[in-house]
Amino acid sequence: MKKSFKLISYFFLIILGINMTLVSCTDDLDVTPGDDDEFLSEAFFQDPASYKQVLAKLYAGLYVGGNDGDGTADIAGIGGDFSSYLRLLFVTQELTTDEAIIAWADGTLPTMNAQTWSPANEFLEGTFSRAFYHISVANEFLRQTTDDKLAARNVDSNLKAEIAKFRAEARFLRAFSYYNLMDLFGNVPITTENDPVGFFYPEQKTRAEVFAYIESELKDLDNSLAASKTNEYGRVDKTAAKFLLAKIYLNAKVYTGTAKYNEATVVLKDIIDKSAYTFANIPYSYLFSADNNRNGAQNEVIFPIVSDGNAIRATGGGMSFIMHASIGGSLDAASRGMDGGWQGIRARREFVNLFPDVNAIADKRGTFYTDGQTLEINNVGVFTNGYAVTKYINKNSDGTSAQRNDIPDTDFPVYRLSDAYLMYAECAVRGATGADITTAVGYINKLRTRANAQLVLSSNLTLDFILDERARELFWECHRRTDLIRFGKFTGGTKVWQWKGGSINGNATESYRDLMPIPARNIQANPTLKQNPGY
Repeated sequence: MKKSFKLISYFFLIILGINMTLVSCTDDLDVTPGDDDEFLSEAFFQDPASYKQVLAKLYAGLYVGGNDGDGTADIAGIGGDFSSYLRLLFVTQELTTDEAIIAWADGTLPTMNAQTWSPANEFLEGTFSRAFYHISVANEFLRQTTDDKLAARNVDSNLKAEIAKFRAEARFLRAFSYYNLMDLFGNVPITTENDPVGFFYPEQKTRAEVFAYIESELKDLDNSLAASKTNEYGRVDKTAAKFLLAKIYLNAKVYTGTAKYNEATVVLKDIIDKSAYTFANIPYSYLFSADNNRNGAQNEVIFPIVSDGNAIRATGGGMSFIMHASIGGSLDAASRGMDGGWQGIRARREFVNLFPDVNAIADKRGTFYTDGQTLEINNVGVFTNGYAVTKYINKNSDGTSAQRNDIPDTDFPVYRLSDAYLMYAECAVRGATGADITTAVGYINKLRTRANAQLVLSSNLTLDFILDERARELFWECHRRTDLIRFGKFTGGTKVWQWKGGSINGNATESYRDLMPIPARNIQANPTLKQNPGY
């Protein structure tokens, strides 16, 4: 099932071979001349297969940056490899924290390491534009699949029922993009399929208004998404929507000023107790191997970004970026199932120190490569400064080879059940109604048993422990920035790490950097947008 859906995605992108560009107005899809005669047009939708092809475009867009892998970029002004959705999430959620640092000096990338970015940062512009591009595709798909449109095309009842599910998934993916925009940038415009197509400046909404919109959408989607674990692998279901709902509730105090830990607990109990997803009682490493769609990991992963070396030709985005960029020094690329390394990403000292004895490998989650690497990062630009990370591997869990060694088969786990356990435990520690400390200890110890780590007692469950345990379990899965902000430790001087603020041992940074700036070029394109304070 995984391959069939990914093949639909890939061949759809190749056949179209077009370039779509997000512009300032909601000319919701502004495509190159002539392309609108082919894509998302009446002629295009005469083919019954076209509906699933557009859905495939939405899913493939989480990995690739253009319609032929990374080549023909979706976003004008930034390459398809640099504008990959997953790659940009890694840049914003990981490189800005204690978990990762990158050696490269491309453009303004070094400012992400140091929390010294400005509105002129092209990676933030890419992130902002990528999310809104994704929203624009979802909006147009929803416009083109109304009951009236389908009736006019004489779509049969079976396909209509299938399209209803496609519409729900498009709405979820739109909500996912709005979540990332709200989390990173705060106050952003909201456009939907009900807005007109044509030139106008969409109204910027407050962060609380964006939160309310996402919450409403996710609640409503419980009526239309596929039941838990009944969809094709790689496509979302009701549990994915509940997971994102729990995530916004967990961070509600940051987003709206009002805590919603009680609400988060209710949703998390539903996910843990009633969904069809189960804890993967397999070695921790299997969760991140090339066959993690079929080795048992798929029972735990609620929302993956799928990868396939043969089907998705993305050489610089998605997992290809994460895996290539984390190989260098004496770390043998072939041992990781890859054809080479780009000598970029490593772990920072403070994250490594969350594992008491790296060399003893007591906690199997501490996947560090230390030969020829130094713990201290004296020079950011030298790959061997800082331990390399071997969490992800492009080999099957039995050690056999993946399909290719240039583009990995390893799927990226956006949401997994282990995170629901950790979120529940955090709610319990924060005193949420309905969250039980004893139950939370049981969940934490399931994770630690799988990792061969020492078990904990209820007395160990403090907020500091929860934050550290989230890092140990979920590092390099694009959660860390959001977690640190929720715990009040992303900016400021309460928690510092090497090169935070630009100094070798780290220093305090300004609290306004808990929000990213609205990119300058996006403000130039839409002058009604107001910049975030401090920038």
